[in-house]
Amino acid sequence: MSDSLHNHLSLSYSELEARNLAIKEDRTKRGSVEKAREARLKTLTDEKGIKAVTLMFSDLEGRLHMLDYDKKFLLKSWDNLTFDGSSIRGFTAQRESDLRLGLDWQAFYYAPADYFGAGKVLIFGEVIDKDGSPYVGDLRGVLKKFSGDLHKKDGLTLNAANEIEGFLFQGRDAERRYAETGKFEYVNAGGYYHSLPGDPLRTFIDRVAEVQRAMGFQNEKDHPEVAPSQFEINYGYGEVVSAADQIQLYKLICRQVADTMGMTATFLPKPVVGVNGSGMHTNVSVMKNGKNIFWDPKGEEKISKYAWEFVDRILSSGNDICCMLNASVNAYRRLDPHFEAPNQIIASAVDRGSMVRIPIGNEKSSRVEVRSVGPDSNPYMVLYSVFKTGIEGPTAKIPNLRTAKRYLPDNIYDALENFEKSAWTTTMLGKEVKGRYSDLKRASADRCARALGTMVKTPEVQFHHEVYNQLLWNQF
Repeated sequence: MSDSLHNHLSLSYSELEARNLAIKEDRTKRGSVEKAREARLKTLTDEKGIKAVTLMFSDLEGRLHMLDYDKKFLLKSWDNLTFDGSSIRGFTAQRESDLRLGLDWQAFYYAPADYFGAGKVLIFGEVIDKDGSPYVGDLRGVLKKFSGDLHKKDGLTLNAANEIEGFLFQGRDAERRYAETGKFEYVNAGGYYHSLPGDPLRTFIDRVAEVQRAMGFQNEKDHPEVAPSQFEINYGYGEVVSAADQIQLYKLICRQVADTMGMTATFLPKPVVGVNGSGMHTNVSVMKNGKNIFWDPKGEEKISKYAWEFVDRILSSGNDICCMLNASVNAYRRLDPHFEAPNQIIASAVDRGSMVRIPIGNEKSSRVEVRSVGPDSNPYMVLYSVFKTGIEGPTAKIPNLRTAKRYLPDNIYDALENFEKSAWTTTMLGKEVKGRYSDLKRASADRCARALGTMVKTPEVQFHHEVYNQLLWNQF
């Protein structure tokens, strides 16, 4: 049937950008939730071209789930949306499977029709337990509550900006086909900043950047990374929940654009040995009543005593939270000192092998960069663990804490052991959620070779939490 017969909403990229930035500004200013709900419901009612709403939420491991609701149904039933939580890995058991989905009306996005389909808008959901409370396994809800409580109690705003690296490979579904091919094929053999106009990697980066801009990302810079076929597309910082949402959207956009080009965008931390892996450098800062309290022009490295205390707590719990920041078997290939791996539990302004780096900054940009984060980790868990630890975590009595040569685990089993033994991770996640997360990580690890060796094994790709489907998971 001809598309001309449809009257689905299809906006220009400039109109998309204007609408998304207006919504983003209201969210940044912490506008009224009730007013946001009223405005979005009015939009859905009045905008005849909107046919469906894509509701998004993330499981415990950080995999994004999406379901489409017909607009007419949603307008009648938005406060009573239920789903089977037992079908989501890491959520409820079958005997207690009913969960609800609330809508975060401030996390609403108009999406380009050429990549997401005409007549659709996107919104992030909040998982709600049977008793109406936020579901403990929904780390987005946990992060949102933590951030909101700090703002109400102490006037703090948690900000984050993430530099997310990935690889672009030849062919669709390259990860799922790895069991057949045993390799990934580069689309570009250049390197850092090296590409030509019109080559596949440059075209991909340009298209992703355009979609991001249309969705209100406020782009900063983009470029090929050090490894062949590797990319990084940077955008501005935001309030912590919005920042985590943008990580999920960033990866979704990259995968969607790559698929339309007949390629695969992957966020495996180390899909190819012998070249640099992919990280998700996590830049964080804290504002109090609009002022960046990490900045001190007279402080060591020009950051404040508060910021150094934040750093010390991260270093103290570095081994304990490593499994939350590096969530897969493959992630531990990246923590290799031969490739600028940030595996040293130290803080430095210059050493890129340090877990925490102190970038050059000013009153506006002063921040702390946690470098030892894999791009395949749950962004809500990452930002929750970094801020919760940095603000409230314990400080170890270790001489020369910021320079003492200690190292992060080089395999998931050691990381899991540290995570499971830690009292602090229990405090953060609660015993039940911690146990579920640990079980998921062990189930993946047990499907893979214990020794990483010198080649990427099929199971560490096939059973990766961002790659698996039900059929693959059961072929063990």
